[in-house]
Amino acid sequence: MKLSVPKKIILIGASTGGPGQIQKIIESAPKLHSTTIIIAQHMVKGFMESFASRLKNSSSNPIDVVHKNQTLQNGHIYLCEGKTQFKKDGFGFLLTYEPSSCDSFNPDINTLFNSFVPLCSEINILTVILTGIGDDGVEACKELSLNGATCITESASSAIVDGMPSRARLLVPNIEVEDMDVIVNKINEFCQ
Repeated sequence: MKLSVPKKIILIGASTGGPGQIQKIIESAPKLHSTTIIIAQHMVKGFMESFASRLKNSSSNPIDVVHKNQTLQNGHIYLCEGKTQFKKDGFGFLLTYEPSSCDSFNPDINTLFNSFVPLCSEINILTVILTGIGDDGVEACKELSLNGATCITESASSAIVDGMPSRARLLVPNIEVEDMDVIVNKINEFCQ
């Protein structure tokens, strides 16, 4: 079986306040063809399946929760848990899963985003940092930007909690700063 390799990947990282923002993105996303969306939303273990179920009700695209190793499929939306990472092998693109330790985030945005840095020269990557406490994902977003990925974060007026976006605005070179409505439109344009 020939695997369909995405031409475009959207990476989204969010924490506190993120589920509502992610729902806006999923509700307005067009039918995906050559784009795959991978979401790392900090969430207490056990709640990701119900979040995925809610998103499926408003999505025209298949949504999977990554809680085991699985092949990355074109046109899908993935919700990550634990330490999810991208790997490439002879069979195609994989998302690999390991449970998070007690003291780390679920999921770990930096681990996920960093695993895509080597792919920047092969695939068009859009990275989005949404609302949240702390700075998870920001260091990896910086590496993605330095390697050619397009990076966007929420404006202070748009973010429900301006921790992650404010750190991204400070540390990520060439990052675009936009209100949530503009981010939704930019994601939709990227998917075309």
